[in-house]
Amino acid sequence: MQIRFLGKETQGGGSPTLYATDRGTYVVQGWKVSGQETHVEIPHRLLGHVEKGKCLGAQLSDTGRGSFILSGSPVTDTVALGQMDIPGHETCVEVPTKKEVWVSGAAAG
Repeated sequence: MQIRFLGKETQGGGSPTLYATDRGTYVVQGWKVSGQETHVEIPHRLLGHVEKGKCLGAQLSDTGRGSFILSGSPVTDTVALGQMDIPGHETCVEVPTKKEVWVSGAAAG
């Protein structure tokens, strides 16, 4: 898997980062979530690096402290992992890329 750097949000000893892949997915690097190897925690601001017209194809759970928790497939590709700097308190997951859809019009009712 080839990855392309999209953006990073460094804060509080972490380095959450967003990458696009050659497989039409995103790799999301974030803080480990205890006991959940398929989950990462990322700051809200990291989503500002998502490509125009796209969104993460993953459900985001707001922590109430300026971050989201999301789940995906753990990244095991050694080539991709070799291109990233992942501190011990972080991990990364791969999530689908989706087309951004805007809801328009007035709500009925």
